[in-house]
Amino acid sequence: MTEKQWKKNDETEILIEDMGKDGEGIGHADGYTLFVKGALPGERVRVRLMKVKKRMGFARLMEVITPSSQRVTPVCPVAGPCGGCTLQHLSYEAQLEVKENTVRNCLQRIGGVDLEKVEWLPIQGMNGENESPWHYRNKAQFPVRMGKDGKAEAGFFASGSHRLIPVESCQIQHPVINEVLAVVMDFLREKGIEGYDEEHHSGLVRHIFIRRGYFTGQVMVCLVLMKETLPEEAVLLERLKKVEGFTSLYISVNSRRTNVILGEDVRLRFGKAYIEDEIGGVRYQISPKSFYQVNPVQTQKLYARALDFAGLQGHETVWDLYCGIGTISLFLAKAVPQGKVVGVEIVPEAVENARENAKLNGFENVSFRCGAAEDVAPGLLERYGADVVVVDPPRKGCDGSLLETMVSMAPEKIVYVSCDPATLARDVKRLGEMGYELKRCQVTDMFPQGGHCETVCLLSKLHEAKRRQATYEEIKKYVAEYNDGMKVSDLYIAQVKRKCGIELAENFNIPRSEGAKQPQCPKEKEEAIIGALKAFRMI
Repeated sequence: MTEKQWKKNDETEILIEDMGKDGEGIGHADGYTLFVKGALPGERVRVRLMKVKKRMGFARLMEVITPSSQRVTPVCPVAGPCGGCTLQHLSYEAQLEVKENTVRNCLQRIGGVDLEKVEWLPIQGMNGENESPWHYRNKAQFPVRMGKDGKAEAGFFASGSHRLIPVESCQIQHPVINEVLAVVMDFLREKGIEGYDEEHHSGLVRHIFIRRGYFTGQVMVCLVLMKETLPEEAVLLERLKKVEGFTSLYISVNSRRTNVILGEDVRLRFGKAYIEDEIGGVRYQISPKSFYQVNPVQTQKLYARALDFAGLQGHETVWDLYCGIGTISLFLAKAVPQGKVVGVEIVPEAVENARENAKLNGFENVSFRCGAAEDVAPGLLERYGADVVVVDPPRKGCDGSLLETMVSMAPEKIVYVSCDPATLARDVKRLGEMGYELKRCQVTDMFPQGGHCETVCLLSKLHEAKRRQATYEEIKKYVAEYNDGMKVSDLYIAQVKRKCGIELAENFNIPRSEGAKQPQCPKEKEEAIIGALKAFRMI
C-alpha cells in the first residue's frame, strides 16, 4: 500500500499516544508522526497540518473529540497563544508524572541505563504543605511594544515568534512582580512613552526586567531602553518606592538589533547595586546579569538532594563546574568545613559575584576560577585533588573534552545536575563508557505549568572501568556529536589509532603501492579522534 502524502492544511483525526519534552502531544496518521500543541495522551483529536516534513509534521489542534480525564481548564486566559506555560491544560499531578516519565525514558532509550539497577527517588513537586505550583517565579522579562490603540503594552511572545501576546499579569510570577508591571505600564501609558518597534528599530522601552528575592522580599527593576534617558524618570521612581520591598532601579541601554535582552551598558539609578536572597541559610547577592534559579523553593530542594547524593563527611575536596555565582558551591562549602570547594565558571562577571557571595557568607574554604573547566582543572588537580565533582551544565550538556577532564580528575563520585533529559542521558552513557555508573536519580519540578524539569544524578566510579573496542562508526558519531558535526574518515581514524599504539587489522589502510602518498590526518581532526578514543577508554 502506498503511504499517504500529507500536505499543509490537510485535516485528520488521530489518537495522541505520548507527550514530547515541550508538552506537545504526539500521534500518528497512517504511520506519519504528528506533533500537536495542546493535545494530551489518550485524547482523540482533529488536527490541521501546518508544517510538513519528510518524517514528521506539526499540526494545529482543531477539536478535542475525546478529552483526557487529566485535562483541566487553564487558569490563564492566554495560556494557549502565549506559549510560556505549555502544560496549564494538564492537572498538576499528571504534569509530575509526565516529567518523571520523560527523564526515565531518555535514560533508558538514549543512555542505555538499566533502571532496575538505579535507586529512583520520587519526583519533588510543589504539592507539599504551604506550596503551590502558581506564582512561584522570582524573575520576569516583559517585552514592550506598541498596541493597536497607539499606547505601549507588555506581555510575552507567542511560541516561536515575536508576536506580542499582551498580558496585565502572569499566573506563575510572584504577585509583587505583577504589581511592578502594572506600575510601570500605567506610567508609560500615562506619559505617552513608546514601546519598541522591532520592524523599524524605533521607540524607547524594549523590556521591563524584574527580579524579587523570594526569602528577602527585595525587588529590582531594570528598564531596557533604546536611549539613555527615560522621560520623567523621577515620577516613576516615586511610584516604585511605594511597592513593598523595592530596592533597586537600573537602566540598561540596548540600541542594537538583537534578541539579547540586556545591553552592555547597565546603570544603577537608585538604591543598592544588588538584591539579596538565600537558599538553605546561604545568602546571595544578585545583580541584573546574575544567573539565579527562578524557583527558590524548588532550588532549595534540588541543592539539598545534590548535597545528599554527594554524601560529604566534612573534609572532602569538591569541584563545582559551571558554578555561576556560586549558588551550589557555597551550599557545598557549608558541608565541608574541613575541606575545600573549587568553583569554575567561564563568565568573568559571575566569578566576581561568586567571590563576593563567599565573602558575604564568611566562607574561607571556597575559591573560584575563571575559565573553561577543561583548561582550569588540570593545572590545579595536583594541588587540590578531587573527591567529588558536581556539574550543572546548560541545556546542551557537557562537551566531550569536559567529560574527559572530569574522568581524568578521578573523583569517587560525580553529581550531575541537569536541565535537559536528553543531553543528561547522552552524557550518562558517555560517563558509563568511561567508568562511572549511574546509582541514584531524582527529578525536581522547577517549572510547574511548563514542560521542563531538573534532574540530579549520582554516578559512582567503577574501580574496573569498562574498556572495549569502539567501531569506526561509533568513533565517527562521537567526533561529529562533540565537534560541531566534524567528519572524519576511516583512514584518519586508523592513522590516529596507529599513532596511539592501537593494533590494527593486517594491511588496514596500507598504501596500494610503494611510495604512494596518503592524505594525513589534520591536527584538529587528530585531537578530536583522540578525544573519542579516550572517551571509549581505548587509550
